[in-house]
Amino acid sequence: MYYAIISEDVENSLPLRSSARPAHIERLKLLRDEGRLLVAGPHPALDTPEPGDAGFTGSLVVAEFDSLASAQAWADADPYVDAGVYQKVIVKPFKAVLP
Repeated sequence: MYYAIISEDVENSLPLRSSARPAHIERLKLLRDEGRLLVAGPHPALDTPEPGDAGFTGSLVVAEFDSLASAQAWADADPYVDAGVYQKVIVKPFKAVLP
């Protein structure tokens, strides 16, 4: 089943994101390579794909996991969590309907 991992950044998270980004992206690439990643990306702080120094306010990952517990464990092990990027992470089941 798919699970949505919805994360909310701490204020001024851009420097924290920058340092942990390579490890964060590698984990996402593993999900992609396993055919389990539906979508992943950040929420820009400004209404533009490239927010510059304004940075991001959070992230969304939708991926397939065996259970809610395994999705939560994956989210808890995110390098952004260890780096202090996220102030809040919600994991919940997701049903893909369209396209």
